[in-house]
Amino acid sequence: MSETDETEQSDDEGREYDPRADHAFPDERLNEVLEFVQNDPEIQTYLRAQNVNPVVRKGYNDHGRKHISIVRNRALALYDLLKQGGVEFNGASEQGLDEADEPVIIALAATIHDIGHVVHRDEHAYWSIPLAADLLDRVLPQFDFYGTEEVVRMKGEVLHAILCHHTEEDPLTTEAGVVRVADALDMEKGRSRMPYEKGGRGIDTVSSQAIQRVSLMQGDAVPVLVEIEMLNAAGVYQVDNLLKAKLRDSGLEDDIRIIAVNVREDGNQLVERVEL
Repeated sequence: MSETDETEQSDDEGREYDPRADHAFPDERLNEVLEFVQNDPEIQTYLRAQNVNPVVRKGYNDHGRKHISIVRNRALALYDLLKQGGVEFNGASEQGLDEADEPVIIALAATIHDIGHVVHRDEHAYWSIPLAADLLDRVLPQFDFYGTEEVVRMKGEVLHAILCHHTEEDPLTTEAGVVRVADALDMEKGRSRMPYEKGGRGIDTVSSQAIQRVSLMQGDAVPVLVEIEMLNAAGVYQVDNLLKAKLRDSGLEDDIRIIAVNVREDGNQLVERVEL
């Protein structure tokens, strides 16, 4: 694997979107769009090329194909759990689009939210917008269920979700909130393997190395429980700084409960549990 390819991460059972499974939402359009995305040369090239600036040139954590796969899978898992919990989504509906378009907005935004990295790591969310707009102009008309009006409205909603994965911009739709939170849920130690092996010991790298596993499940008092297993106190930075910042003002603060537990068993536990 070259340095420009994605980093390796664990693929835990049940954390990949399965188009054959039953979902709490209509999935036919989503499944067709996902098949197109996986086979589109331009999109797949962007997902490889966007890793060069953050990983190779800046020494940051993975922002390539593996990151995108994890964010998209967790976004769709989060969406499914929220739908099961009766959470209302407003992005597609307020544009006069269908419920079936909600997961398409989420999946497309999750897939191309980071392509601005091909321009620069800094302010990449803003660079992503013109590049994503050009892609969407080509991709959306490929599907029979999107005429000119639907293309314009879908494009706007996807771009909004892309922009709002950046913590400086507040999501105005539930769909955008899902993408924002899912982006922060890619925090396990495999994401920082490359910079760590090169000697990188910045807080992003060290804290990611401390995260063993992230799991999404149905909550009791709220629709979604996110359970994070960490190996040492450095993982608190990922939870209390990065994830907390993404959850804040996402519109999903009352629907997601986050618990991080130190699973280290040698008694060296400066922090045993963090809950948001």
